[in-house]
Amino acid sequence: MKKTYLLLSTSLAIFCLLACKENQKEKPIQQEFYFKKEGSLQILDSAKTIKKHLDIEIADNDYERQTGLMYRKEMQENQAMLFIMPQETQQNFYMKNTYIGLDIIYINKDKKIVGIHKNAKPLDETGIPSKVPALYVLEVLAGKSDNWKIEVGDFITWQN
Repeated sequence: MKKTYLLLSTSLAIFCLLACKENQKEKPIQQEFYFKKEGSLQILDSAKTIKKHLDIEIADNDYERQTGLMYRKEMQENQAMLFIMPQETQQNFYMKNTYIGLDIIYINKDKKIVGIHKNAKPLDETGIPSKVPALYVLEVLAGKSDNWKIEVGDFITWQN
């Protein structure tokens, strides 16, 4: 009797697992991500003259830093994502599951721009290293760093 019950229980458990797995294949979980303004950022030249004001979303924990702008279908010209990294070190980004082209701006602990990678290609998983230590990373729409004349040596400041 115990063997029959055990066999029946095991069979039922396997059936439930397979049925649940099949059901998940048919209905993948989808989440839409939208911009959430969490602060304002200014890009300044070396004379501290403001070049550009941006609304920013801040990625300051592991989940937000890993997700970044993935799965976003759009971003407005005056929006950006500011990544606050746990330590200043050489950073490495990629465009996995990122549908919009970006300029990736690397910034050191003094809030000075130390590198710019222009026109990162959507969905490209090739690494995009900072080449020098950075504590912050700012992502803006592709081409905007040229339009706004952002250069290595400029600075950022922001308010939450």
